[in-house]
Order: sequence, then C-alpha cells, then structure tokens
Amino acid sequence: MDLPFRDELALMPDLRHRLRQLRWFRATFRGSAKVVSDTFGVRFEIDEAKLTRAFLDWVEIMEAQKRFAAIDRADFIVFAAGLVLREMIKQAPAREISGLTQLIETDKNAGTLEIIRFWPEGFLYTNYCVSVISAIHEQEFGSAPSIDKCADDLRTWWSYRENVTEMPAYAVAFLDRFLGAEPNWITPDRAQSRQAMQRALGSSRASDAIRQL
Repeated sequence: MDLPFRDELALMPDLRHRLRQLRWFRATFRGSAKVVSDTFGVRFEIDEAKLTRAFLDWVEIMEAQKRFAAIDRADFIVFAAGLVLREMIKQAPAREISGLTQLIETDKNAGTLEIIRFWPEGFLYTNYCVSVISAIHEQEFGSAPSIDKCADDLRTWWSYRENVTEMPAYAVAFLDRFLGAEPNWITPDRAQSRQAMQRALGSSRASDAIRQL
C-alpha cells in the first residue's frame, strides 16, 4: 500500500497527542485526502459535520479503553487507529466526486488503482489510518510496522468492504490483517481481547500495572 501522506505526518512533532485534538484530526484528514487526490487523481468531498462526529465518537470509545496503552503502547496505537477507521466507515465523512475514470496510472500502481476504483472512500480512510500508525511508530519506536501483501489484494478488499458494511467493528480486524497481525474476529473493538494485550497481560508486571490504573 502506497502511503503518500506518511512522510508529511511524520514531520509533525508529537503526532500521537496532536491527533487527539479535533482541529489537528480534521486538518490531517483533509491533508491526506488532498495528497491522495494529487497522487492518484481521485477527488473527494469532505463532510465536516460527519468528520467531527467520527472524531468525537472515537474519542469517547478510546477513552474508555485507554488504560491498555500502559500494557502495550505500540499495539494500542494500532488499535486506536482501528477505532478511528471503524468510526469513519460508520459516519462516511468522505464521498468520491470525480476522477475514477481518469486516475493517474504509473508502472507500479495498477493494483492500487483497482482498489481505489472499487472503494475510493474505504481506500482513503484506510490509507489515512495506516499512514498515521506508520508515522507515529516511526516517531516513537524508530521504525514502522510492515504492511502485509494482502493490503494490495483486491480480493481482500472485497471481503473487507462486505464485512464492515455488516459490522463496522471488523475494520479493526482488517487493519490488523493489513499490518500482518493476527486479527481478533470475535470482539475486534475490545482492547483486552487483542493477542498482543493477552500476551502482555500474561506477565505479572503487566497484570499489576493494569490493576493500578
């Protein structure tokens, strides 16, 4: 998956905390939409009211589970981005308005363009969330997680779109899959059910930490 906005995000100091502010969240999402448009040729209309609702709902849900950030911060960053993706898919703040018939094609992006033609809004939301994860991990841990080859597989995107239409929480699981992690398909939007959290909670130190939160 190409991440044309990742480098710009990575230049923002303290990105993880800035994105918890509505103005930065809205600005970065609009910036991502513009860069995707400039890179691939598809253009979007952004509904600011729906984008704000997605942010507010995300903050409420994340705050209820933020204690798990103390258990495995790297995994919680991915989980939090998955919750953002879930709320964007639910609220649908972006709408493709032009460009699908005149996409900017190169020798290397044919697979990406197939995905954009199939689901332009889903590509935009997912690309933004993966870019955020990549940029924050680069800032905080020195390297970004690898992206699995299934993220460029149109068949996976067919399944992705079909499943999240029925159950938006599956967005968290598919984001994990795109990043090469084993998804939790039963309760994907519960931090304590994630494999990384379960492994961390297996240690007495992690268990003691979460009891103190």
